[in-house]
Amino acid sequence: MNPLKALRSQLGKLQRLAQPYFLPVEDTRPWQFLLLVVALVAVVVGVTLLLLTGVVGLSGAVIPELRSRFLPGVPERVAALWGGPGGPVVTVLMVAGFSCFGVLRGKLRQGRWLPWLLLGVILLLILVINGINVGISFIARNVDNALVAYDQDGFWKIVGIYAFCLVLALPIRALQSYLIPRLGLLWREWLSGRLLSRYLSNRAYYVLNPNDESAEEIDNPDQRISQDTASFTSTSLSVTVEILSALLTFFSFIIVLWSISSELALWLLIYSVGGTAVIVFASRKLVALNYQQLKLEADFRYGLVHIRDNAEAIAFYRGEQQESREAERRLDGAITNYNRLIIWEALISVIQRSYDYFSRFLPWLVIAPIYFAKQVDFGVFGQASIAFSQVLFSVSYIVNNIDRLAAFSAAISRLEGFQGKVDAIGGEMAALAAREAGQSPDAADSILVRHVDLQPPRTDRVLVRDLSLSVDRRQRLLVVGPSGCGKTSFLRMVSGLWPPAAGSVQRPPEGDLLFIPQKPYMLLGSLREQLAYPLDPERFSDEQLRHVLDQVRLPDLVKRYPDLDIKQDWPRLLSLGEQQRLAFARLLLNAPRFVVLDEATSALDVATERHLYSLLAERDMAFVSVGHRPTLTAFHDSVLELDGTGGWRLLPAAGYDFGQHA
Repeated sequence: MNPLKALRSQLGKLQRLAQPYFLPVEDTRPWQFLLLVVALVAVVVGVTLLLLTGVVGLSGAVIPELRSRFLPGVPERVAALWGGPGGPVVTVLMVAGFSCFGVLRGKLRQGRWLPWLLLGVILLLILVINGINVGISFIARNVDNALVAYDQDGFWKIVGIYAFCLVLALPIRALQSYLIPRLGLLWREWLSGRLLSRYLSNRAYYVLNPNDESAEEIDNPDQRISQDTASFTSTSLSVTVEILSALLTFFSFIIVLWSISSELALWLLIYSVGGTAVIVFASRKLVALNYQQLKLEADFRYGLVHIRDNAEAIAFYRGEQQESREAERRLDGAITNYNRLIIWEALISVIQRSYDYFSRFLPWLVIAPIYFAKQVDFGVFGQASIAFSQVLFSVSYIVNNIDRLAAFSAAISRLEGFQGKVDAIGGEMAALAAREAGQSPDAADSILVRHVDLQPPRTDRVLVRDLSLSVDRRQRLLVVGPSGCGKTSFLRMVSGLWPPAAGSVQRPPEGDLLFIPQKPYMLLGSLREQLAYPLDPERFSDEQLRHVLDQVRLPDLVKRYPDLDIKQDWPRLLSLGEQQRLAFARLLLNAPRFVVLDEATSALDVATERHLYSLLAERDMAFVSVGHRPTLTAFHDSVLELDGTGGWRLLPAAGYDFGQHA
């Protein structure tokens, strides 16, 4: 991809990430967002000039002697501005800017006006600071001339004006330093919440974490929601503010520089454009290396989290060496890529320093001949150096921040790629839901499977072919077959996690069907929350929770933890058998009409298994089970036997012999 296309692509990604916070995208065109940005600049420029005019007029009326001392020449310049064509133009643009916000005010509801207001205040502060900097360049010129002329009184007067400018600028800088990260924090809160909501909607979190991790291009979604979001919002605002400041600095000081020497201004533009082109060409590799570094660092961190989450299993296996090799492999990848990144950053740094060093000589080479010809005074040297450095800094923004911009570009690609993927998943799932609703418009009071072909997502392997069966409110189905034949895959399809490759599945509405896996899910929360999950724990009293623990034969858990609000590392503290019994307690509290059980009693003894299935039978729950124990046939009406090659048989549970049909 050529640089222009790459730039357009990145700007498009940036807009898709940034615009939704400032302006809704559903019914908004991109040009409307850009129009508001231009309108905001016009409004702020107009307001700034009005404030300046008001300050000049008020100071002249109240303290005219101080105005003449600290604002020399400013009243005349303000009067000339409003007396010339610039005043009416600024007024028209400001009114047009306000009109744009008025026309689009309906899109700025629900707090959308707040980021625009904060941006406007930040831009206003930048303009004020820029005006002060222009004034300081004239102060520096007058200081040099006063020193050369041995004008002691004039020198101290000018120093007083400089001190006044500093006192005025410091609180403005402090307020600007607060508002920028504050707006970034508000933006991060909104964007993280938006991505998290979409990640947890339509089971996007499940689709983005397939069993075959190599099949999914979106790695480490946790990092993208947390770290990449924080980096994107803070960097976006700082870069935006810096670019606006650079533009304002350029237009302010290029006028000063042109008034001193048009030749110097032209040489500056040629020098900056050439240097920027060289640095951009040399730094294209940085974007790819930064992108890769983010991925490798996240992979290394995930490997360490994996060791922490599976510490006991690793200790039982004495698998420290294997885990160490895998962790070192991930670390080596990050280190190797970072070493390449260091080399490229060092090369870029050499170019940047060469660019900076030579730029210091350029004003001398141009100004010296006209000074020796006595065409300008000595103070012009100082003012020209200040103006030149300010303009050079503004036009050299890319050169000075190329490594930061490269990292920012990588963060944009990762975050926008994640956002685009979850949005695409949301669209696919909505279309699938609509298609299923069209096939079965009414909520089912049973599980109906019609002529289904079952394939794992993103594969062509057929596990079950042309399967048809039903499980109504009074039926119990046992699924059996050799390992890898698709038993758990069948349960995923019944539960709605996997769509069928062909045919249709009609299932009860959400809340009437609950899935219990072999290793129950233990959330990060209290014992009360574990039992009630996914319902609100406030729905159940302490007596209900303790009673259900007694029912599933976990009375000791209540004795160990009498406070139901205690939070522990439950997967580590509870054995698998205790976790499976706790899952049955959760099932009894949720009281669904249909239950899907994937070897949910594999870690329990036969007597406890019989007791738990009896509890389900007492509550007239229909269930579909996967299991290998012959004792399970007593609690089921039918057996679905899968052979793993697409074949299947539906047999009565009574008299089914596991050994004969294995």
